[in-house]
Formats: sequence, C-alpha cells, structure tokens
Amino acid sequence: MPTPRALVIRAAGTNCDAEMVRAFSLAGADPTLLHVDRLIADPAQLGAFDLIGVPGGFSYGDDIASGRIFAMKLRERLYPALRQAALRGCPMIGACNGFQVLVQVGLLPGPVDGQWPEAAAPPQTASLAHNSGARFIDSWVGVAPVRDSACVWTHGLADAFPADRNHDILQLPIAHGEGRFVTASPAVLDALRSGGQIALTYTSNPNGSTADIAGICDASGRIFGLMPHPERYLDWTMHPFWTRLPAPVRTGPTPGLMMFQNAVRAAQAALV
Repeated sequence: MPTPRALVIRAAGTNCDAEMVRAFSLAGADPTLLHVDRLIADPAQLGAFDLIGVPGGFSYGDDIASGRIFAMKLRERLYPALRQAALRGCPMIGACNGFQVLVQVGLLPGPVDGQWPEAAAPPQTASLAHNSGARFIDSWVGVAPVRDSACVWTHGLADAFPADRNHDILQLPIAHGEGRFVTASPAVLDALRSGGQIALTYTSNPNGSTADIAGICDASGRIFGLMPHPERYLDWTMHPFWTRLPAPVRTGPTPGLMMFQNAVRAAQAALV
C-alpha cells in the first residue's frame, strides 16, 4: 500500500504538534509539520498532502476567543486550498483547539449537501463555548462512538471496545476551558443527527455539551473534530490506570491510535 503524506499545521501556541505528528507516523503515514504562515505564503503546498491535522493547544494565546486568530488565518487565506482538499476527500482532524478552529473556519459541520462554496467559507453554525462549570477541565473522560456515524475516523471503535464491557478502556483525555459544543439552532443539531455527523459522545458529560457531543464530522465523514485528545492516547501506558486493563486488549492499538489508523487507511484507498 502507498504511504500517504500527512500535514500537521502549527501556529504560535499550539502544543500538541509533536503528539499529532507521532500519531500519523505510528498509523503509517509520512508526516510533515508546517507553520500556518508558511502555508499562507504558498497555499499550493496543501495539494501535496493526503491527510491534514490541526493540533490542540492555545493558538496565539487564545486571544479574543479560543482558536479565533488561527481560524481566521485559515478561513481568510487558505480556504480555497482547504476546499480543494475537502473535494478530493482528504481526511482532516482537529483536536481540542483544532476542533475550535475547524468550526470557526466552517469546515465543520460543513455544508449538509457536501457542496463546498467557492467564493467564501461556509458560515459558522456551531461553536465551542465556555464549559458549563466555568472552569478549565483536565481529566480523562469516557466516550462512546456513535455506531451509525459517517465518520471514517471512528469506524469500528464501537465493536473493538464495546461500551458495556470496556467502558474504562474507551476513555480519552480532555484539557479545555471552552469545550461545550453548541449549535446555532435546533435545525443544525437535527441535521447532524440525521446526517450521521455526530461521531463521538461523552458517557458522562463533563462540560455541558449539547446532546453530550464530544466530536462531529462533515457530511462525507472525512473531516473530524473532537474536544478530547486521541493523539495523547497512542500507547496503553498513557491510560491513567493501564495496568488494570485486560491484558488481551492491550495487544492491539489504543482507541486514539485506531482513529488515526482508520484515516490513514482511507487515504491509502484513495491513492490506489
């Protein structure tokens, strides 16, 4: 199988760059880390990559709002190139601050019909607001993949880690103060449900997100954003009590690594 090329876009203040690069590498891709300003100087570079990742952290100090400056750079200067990537089926992921960025760019939830506008990015229809408890949360939380979701990143996770038996295994770390997922209207939430765009939910909602939503995808299932950090759960030893997990389970990939492996396989299939 061909080795897909993965691009991780960093900016001042992102701090999960190395973890996301490692995630793509362990999953079988050839990752490159580039500053957003280098891409703005030559947007055509995006065409050389088969996967795109926007890492977490505190881009530009989260001045104004979380991810706002990073998002505006992508929206105003790189949308045409990102649109072309979406049209050719390039899997993309935004974790935590990256999720906040993708929803502000308009890549998530994206157009319901999959028709990406040419003149300007889609309007923002969702947001990550302040946690309902008004406090920063740093912990591991239980998550549940939505079985009928279109998301290629979470494909097979529900079968690999059944929630009724392995609820301790299917956890991901979170670290955010603005992670409460909200939609612009009930109609947007209805469209997410009917289109299979809700990919991941919390088993115990930590931040007040609407419908317990932890992550969503676009209509194609290839663009994925989530507040938890899958790139921080690439090894079983990262789990807070990994020695108590069943030994047979620990012989396979972690839930976090499995997400990246799914995306790499999807990118490989498009290259064949």
